[in-house]
Amino acid sequence: MSTEGKREMAKGSSLIPIERIEKAILFMRGHKVMLDRDLAELYEVETKVLNQAIKRNRSRFPEDFMFQITWDEANELLRSQSVTLKRGQHRKYRPYVFTEQGVAMLSSVLRSERAIHVNIAIMRAFVRLRTILATHKDLARKLEEIERKYDAQFQIVFEAIQRLMAPPTEPEKKRRIGFGTD
Repeated sequence: MSTEGKREMAKGSSLIPIERIEKAILFMRGHKVMLDRDLAELYEVETKVLNQAIKRNRSRFPEDFMFQITWDEANELLRSQSVTLKRGQHRKYRPYVFTEQGVAMLSSVLRSERAIHVNIAIMRAFVRLRTILATHKDLARKLEEIERKYDAQFQIVFEAIQRLMAPPTEPEKKRRIGFGTD
């Protein structure tokens, strides 16, 4: 690879902050997906143009790569993302969402230098999310093992603390001070 090509790759990797991409990845119907409008924004094309390119190449996007969401799902997304549409910006069509494989396929449909760099950044974001999720699962499993291991040992301590914190069950009789006669 030439020096100029390496510079372009370095420039492309910092093209979009990975945090920006991660915020656009949603969990829907058991898949991590990205909305067509978010992808269009990243690729710097209109959503309409993106969807037209996909329709021309529909055979490349089976249901596990891309699917169209319902109006209820779309309305829920708009509400949860606190997006207020400006006057005249209503969607006529239900949005499409793309799984990781669908996003990878977009690079073969959108043939621009920007599309290549954006796809690389998106793929890195998906990998990073997978790694984070795996780490969290691993930590949760280890914590559960530790809890099981030390549960019996700490149970005694917790019981002692609970007894100390509990109010006395019977009031104790007060003893008189001094000498008493029987």
